[in-house]
Amino acid sequence: MLRVFIGMAMVAMVGIAGVVMANAEDNRYGKQKVVYHINYPGGDGGKKYHGALRNIQNHINAVGKDNLEVTVVMHGNGLGLLMQAKDDLKLQGNVSNLKTQNVAFNVCSNTLRGRKIDKDKDLFEVFDEDIVPSGVAEVSRLQGMGYTYIKP
Repeated sequence: MLRVFIGMAMVAMVGIAGVVMANAEDNRYGKQKVVYHINYPGGDGGKKYHGALRNIQNHINAVGKDNLEVTVVMHGNGLGLLMQAKDDLKLQGNVSNLKTQNVAFNVCSNTLRGRKIDKDKDLFEVFDEDIVPSGVAEVSRLQGMGYTYIKP
């Protein structure tokens, strides 16, 4: 009887250890704040843009959307992502999906003005609150606030 009790206790301890390890894995990355910097052309079929959005989704999957603040800052050629998304349903779906996971997409006002881009006509789902005065200054501001810089 004592052997059965010890065996059951060991099984219970192993089970508890498994739960603790699973919780440790869930919290492996902790809370994170990240700025993704996109200022490059997307290449053939927007391959680089699709890859960047996939990186962001993978990041969310690993850390958990409740543990992650993500801001995507786009300027210069990076605005091509939202320009291409006007006609690319897959890009539209990926951008919209990330927005539902609280990913912010910031667009540089300098680029809009300098390249004569109309946010309403030329870009996919950009609103006034998405416009920042300067893309590079925004990246720097976010880094100063503790955001980790990633250039996918």
